[in-house]
Amino acid sequence: MNILAIGGGGFQRTERYGWRPGPLMDHALSLTGKENPKVCGLFTAMGDPVSSIATWYAAWADRPERASHLAVMPMPNVDDVRRHLLDQDAVFVDGGSVAGLMVLWRLHGLDAAFREAWEAGVVLFGVSAGSLCWHLGGTTDSFGPELRDWSDGLGLIPGSNCPHYDSEERRRPLYQRLVADGTLPPGYAADDGVGLHYVGTELHEAVADREGASAWRVDMSGETRVEARRLT
Repeated sequence: MNILAIGGGGFQRTERYGWRPGPLMDHALSLTGKENPKVCGLFTAMGDPVSSIATWYAAWADRPERASHLAVMPMPNVDDVRRHLLDQDAVFVDGGSVAGLMVLWRLHGLDAAFREAWEAGVVLFGVSAGSLCWHLGGTTDSFGPELRDWSDGLGLIPGSNCPHYDSEERRRPLYQRLVADGTLPPGYAADDGVGLHYVGTELHEAVADREGASAWRVDMSGETRVEARRLT
């Protein structure tokens, strides 16, 4: 049971081809053990915009992976959302409003479907909201420009999470304060370009697509750096 929770990034822009999956996404796909895995993208947190879905398919156009997407707005694009998830090798969740994402997932039964897919061995990965959603909660701007706590995640990982730890200056002090005062349970933060690889419910390792980026264990006593293995 593998989850790769990415603090920020994932895709990389190239001059010739535009957006393409970067090393972190390739690492997530490698966890499937499949040569040409089926990978599904969800953009619920942004309201399933056509532009994001089009970019998703363009990113995989010249690669061997078999890409699909799962939308719920304005209605599901597949007949059976559970069956579609369980038929994948890996599922990617993009950023946006994690609070809105969870409301829509529960409305369509995707909360239970994701747990079933995870337990069946489907690799789950995502960035920002797509990192927070697997945890019990974390820090979010889903409710406005001011960051605040949020504790309504799937809870596959029984702890909290903070993405964008090095790129949004308010994230770090807020997350530490919320964990220190017990508002959020202890957990892990990730700089942009860092993925938290969980096997089952435990952190297996942190991986990074850039030099100097790190993960961090945050508990009531403060933060402890978790060295990230550089992906090549």
